[in-house]
Amino acid sequence: MKEQLVNKFKEVFGEQETVIDSGDIQTFFAPGRVNLIGEHTDYNGGHVFPCALTIGTYAVIKKNPDKLLRFYSMNFQQIGVISSTIENLQYDKGDDWANYPKAVIWALEQKGYKIQQGMDILYYGNIPNQSGLSSSASIEVLTGYIVKELFHFNFDMVELAKICQYAENQFIGVNCGIMDQFAIAMGKKGYAIFLDTTNLTYEYAPLKLKGMKIVIANTNKKRGLGDSKYNERRKECETALLDLQSVANIQSLGELNEEEFEAYKSTIKDPICRKRAKHAVYENQRTIQAVEALKNNDIYLFGQLMNASHISLRDDYEVTGYELDTLVEAAWKQKGVFGSRMTGAGFGGCTVSVVDENLVERFIDEVGKEYEKKVGYKADFYVVDVGKGPERI
Repeated sequence: MKEQLVNKFKEVFGEQETVIDSGDIQTFFAPGRVNLIGEHTDYNGGHVFPCALTIGTYAVIKKNPDKLLRFYSMNFQQIGVISSTIENLQYDKGDDWANYPKAVIWALEQKGYKIQQGMDILYYGNIPNQSGLSSSASIEVLTGYIVKELFHFNFDMVELAKICQYAENQFIGVNCGIMDQFAIAMGKKGYAIFLDTTNLTYEYAPLKLKGMKIVIANTNKKRGLGDSKYNERRKECETALLDLQSVANIQSLGELNEEEFEAYKSTIKDPICRKRAKHAVYENQRTIQAVEALKNNDIYLFGQLMNASHISLRDDYEVTGYELDTLVEAAWKQKGVFGSRMTGAGFGGCTVSVVDENLVERFIDEVGKEYEKKVGYKADFYVVDVGKGPERI
């Protein structure tokens, strides 16, 4: 893999004289992530439970002598090389995917990390694009990690996650929470991350799924977060919080438990905002219960909480849609499925299921057939392993 990527880099950027191990060209990797439970809670002051994956984004990089930034993706070869300069980093719709690495370099400059040289970077991702497995956050964290390593900047991986979130909020214009960047930057093999998004306290929880596999199904429905109703949902939650603050001394929806929410919910004037807030509160509590269930080796309860999460995302948060619901409902019918739910922002993207390892092939076959029959096109399936954070390779 490394040799193929380096050869492609030389072909694109004309580095024929450089050998792989000379130190001039360097190769890096950052994972994608899947969130097992805790959806749309990260910007509501709640808990999330993601893990890094072994699929992700690779990059080959070489510094250049001027301040020119040149980006190339093997996933979007038809776009070609996208160029910019460090001094003139601005969002440009025409730059497509390259706005993400541009955003991170811009954010690093904004935070006082001065980059004195330009870079040629080739990217290759084996995360399905627009699938909800955080291909964009993977590129962001990977770019930040590369720059940190190449220019010897002194910040830790939590700070890297914050910088990447800032980049997406301020440069891309998607008001995302911290989960995706944190899960990718802080990934640990064999563990999921139980993260409190209010203060970024976290613990690594071992994923003890003996005899089971995590199966991700991609709807193949395209959607872009910036164009979706993601920011609208966030605003609805903020409106609900303002109403609740008239009767409760809270800074976020995640501070309430179910009983407190039921006692105060009538103060939320808009019934739509009330539904959104209910999801945020109940989903946070489900996430806390799910991690406890895993600690107690109660995979049955963990699966039931996954299912309840999807129902809430469908009915109260309304971010699933026909494709995701079709996949999940087909999964629920299958023998050996402990739990299944949408994962990611919604409006398309992926589901995540915990499946008996002996029944995975049957699961993929049966769910795939039902999905194609109802939706009219195929879903893609990935049996994934839990990976680690970014690294030089």
